Amino acid sequence: MKRFYSAILALLTLTAASLATGQTPASLPKDSVYQLPLQLTDQQGRSWDWRNKRGKPQVVAMFYTSCQYICPLIVDSGKAVEHALTADERSRLGILLISMDPARDTPAALMAVAQKRDLDLARWALVTPKAADVRSAAGVLGVRYRQLADGEFNHTSALVLIDAQGRVLAKTEKVGSRVDPEFLAAVKNATRG
Repeated sequence: MKRFYSAILALLTLTAASLATGQTPASLPKDSVYQLPLQLTDQQGRSWDWRNKRGKPQVVAMFYTSCQYICPLIVDSGKAVEHALTADERSRLGILLISMDPARDTPAALMAVAQKRDLDLARWALVTPKAADVRSAAGVLGVRYRQLADGEFNHTSALVLIDAQGRVLAKTEKVGSRVDPEFLAAVKNATRG
């Protein structure tokens, strides 16, 4: 029940903020994650609204750079999806990794992961929202997390496929170097020319 009220509060907040920024909810589908106004800072230190990703399907996941367990598998999953696509399909897809740890995930920390994992920054964006916005971002993506006393996080290991307008098309919690075939089929369908 607490998650339900948190989601309702997030939707009310994002609707009010959308109206304040001139981005009317009517200009987006009602079920678009982009209804949530979300400022992100990427691995290059640039700040932008995630609605800039409109127009191209995205595979979105939440992670944090100091994670030694699940988050590397989340990156592996994104890479596996990417490698399973044709060059044309890859050109029509973005991959967005949103940090749940903005206190530690500086642009330098994000860039270190991108370089270490050899991520193509023409398609991949590693970003942090403001600390106050992490819970709302997780809510619209259906990601559950909680910070532990040692600073680590327990969290959902999910990849979420959103269409060009931000509507959730598919979600998988199967992570690693083997692609979830149903999720891949949805990605291929979303990236058809």
